[in-house]
Amino acid sequence: MSLTFHWFLPTYGDSRHVVGGGHDLPAGATAEEQRPATIDYLTQVSSAAEQLGFDGALTPTGAWCEDAWLTTAMLARETERLKFLVAFRPGFVSPTLAAQMAATFQRHSGGRLLLNVVTGGESHEQRAYGDFLGKEARYVRSGEFLEIVGRLWRGETVDFTGSHLRVEAARLGRLPDPVPAVYFGGSSPSAIQVAARHSDVYLTFGEPPAQVAEKLSRVRALAPAGRDPVRFGIRLHVITRDTAEQAWAEARRLLDGFTPEVIRSVQEGLARSESEGQHRMVALHGGRSDALEIAPNLWAGIGLVRGGAGTALVGSHQEVAARIVEYHRLGIDEFVLSGQPHLEEAYWFGEGVLPLLTAMGLWAHPSRVATGHTTAVALDSGQ
Repeated sequence: MSLTFHWFLPTYGDSRHVVGGGHDLPAGATAEEQRPATIDYLTQVSSAAEQLGFDGALTPTGAWCEDAWLTTAMLARETERLKFLVAFRPGFVSPTLAAQMAATFQRHSGGRLLLNVVTGGESHEQRAYGDFLGKEARYVRSGEFLEIVGRLWRGETVDFTGSHLRVEAARLGRLPDPVPAVYFGGSSPSAIQVAARHSDVYLTFGEPPAQVAEKLSRVRALAPAGRDPVRFGIRLHVITRDTAEQAWAEARRLLDGFTPEVIRSVQEGLARSESEGQHRMVALHGGRSDALEIAPNLWAGIGLVRGGAGTALVGSHQEVAARIVEYHRLGIDEFVLSGQPHLEEAYWFGEGVLPLLTAMGLWAHPSRVATGHTTAVALDSGQ
């Protein structure tokens, strides 16, 4: 299977330093945005990703960023091929309305919607939106939500009574074409169970290969018999340059200006998170700033000053390509990447790493695949 690459849309603003993360971080924990998340700037990022050959772009969800549905609906008019991996929380909208929204998006965008279902790892943030369920109950509700939505997309008239959701005679007037793929992440047993049953793509944070392999095995083991195989993706930042020295210098620069006090305060805040995935991110570096390369070319420095995805692939273009091949051998076929600033880093990766993967026969530009013109040559990818 050819690899699929997605980029990231910084709907909270962009900078040459670390911005965003979606958690309540103290003042000074993230650099002030230098590029506001205007439609004009996000169009630049989207257009660059589309030109370079990224298949789609992830848009985050939360009070700290712009609404993903509205933003991507606007960006769909500014792009031609790029898909939008829209993150949303199932507790904030009825399953019937969400299924209808997805169908509408598919019709008006030419089938360019993907869905990243986010259960929500922080109860205080959920309560701000009027959701007062606890974490485990939220996962039960996510499973019910995805069951209802999936049946609606298959054209069924749905009567459903669950622990948290109930619909009667629910039906869509028009079905989505194609049905959008569902991406689902999480590291807790409850998250793995929902992903194994309902997701098209299980999305993991960028942990060392052995830890990623263990999570993928858990998903495979819990997937019900008879369902289509779950595909696997990974969420990583990336810092790739012509030489390893240049890449590591850039990684060190990103942490400039963050004092030990700020890092300690950030880590204290992240330690209170309810998210198992966030706990695993914190455990990779343990709050230390002197041992951040936790596996070859896998750097945990982002997680010192930012919540959410906290690791980056750092190195020369050849080294980053080799690490991608390593994850691919575990079963990872989709890579959701980001870098600061997102416009420039998309070009570093797209012009530096993607051609190497093309030469290995692992990737081809989507527009060339669509026209049947590919020039990939299979080479030995072992390193």
